[in-house]
Amino acid sequence: MQIVSVDIGGTHARFAIAEVDKGRVQSLGEPVTLKTAEHASLQTAYEAFRARQGGTLPPAAAIAVASPITGDVIRLTNNPWVIRPSLIPERLGAEQWTIINDFGAIGHAVAQLPAGDFEHLCGPDTDLPGDGVTTVCGPGTGLGVAQVFKRDGRYWVLPTEGGHMDYAPLDGIEDAILKRLRKTYTRVSAERIVAGPGIVAIYETLAELEGRAVLRRDDKAIWTEALDGTDSIALAALDRFCLALGAVAGDLALAQGAQGVVIAGGLGLRIKDKLLRSGFDQRFVSKGRFQSMMAAIPVKLITHPQPGLFGAAAAFAQEHQ
Repeated sequence: MQIVSVDIGGTHARFAIAEVDKGRVQSLGEPVTLKTAEHASLQTAYEAFRARQGGTLPPAAAIAVASPITGDVIRLTNNPWVIRPSLIPERLGAEQWTIINDFGAIGHAVAQLPAGDFEHLCGPDTDLPGDGVTTVCGPGTGLGVAQVFKRDGRYWVLPTEGGHMDYAPLDGIEDAILKRLRKTYTRVSAERIVAGPGIVAIYETLAELEGRAVLRRDDKAIWTEALDGTDSIALAALDRFCLALGAVAGDLALAQGAQGVVIAGGLGLRIKDKLLRSGFDQRFVSKGRFQSMMAAIPVKLITHPQPGLFGAAAAFAQEHQ
């Protein structure tokens, strides 16, 4: 059957028509990306997508949202939209629907995508485990976290809010980053550093340590200069970001008892080459007495261009098979 697949983040809402059958995604159509700031609600964005599709859509929807799924009022973490699941049939015209946390959707994508949609980052160059736990985490507007449990050809996805665990600095520079953030936040979570906007605090701390003027700049400008190498402090901030991501991914793997780890999110793809040459791998395995265990965990980067849309459709397929 055909369904509308939707992936709603802090900045963009993506839509596509997917084909699902027997609990799995058979195909995913060309995505349409809309800016959330240009639409008042999910309903108006959905209507804009419907207009682009000629005025009609399948009466079924799979919706991934960057928020915990609790109760009948869902307030997105980094987006002003409010979604009421009980009104989805009325507002969107969907007779069947699934709504899932965005990294829960990524978990479904990890469970269903073939090995060719993953690139090796570190650890043994083997496939993800066919049985056991795979930790999924990824930096974007926030830090998404989920886990996938596989057994006997079946799988289960557990969305979490692991990105909001406490941040643990590992050296003097990271102590300085934490100290700077504590001026604004009483409690500093991992997401304050290991997410797209976190590059600002890293950049400003490094500039201050260098005795340079601390200029107020947004994260997009810093990321641009870090990736094109035109600003040495921005480039150093990117190095620090990769180290912090490795440490956090390792902490999550320890907490979840993982036999595999997947780094996801659009930002992960943007910094792929940097991750492969950074100290990400050393920070991932540096867990004291558990270093040898950590070194045995394969760590992959998901390279599918739309894992959120694919995963939302996969979640629908599992729920309605």
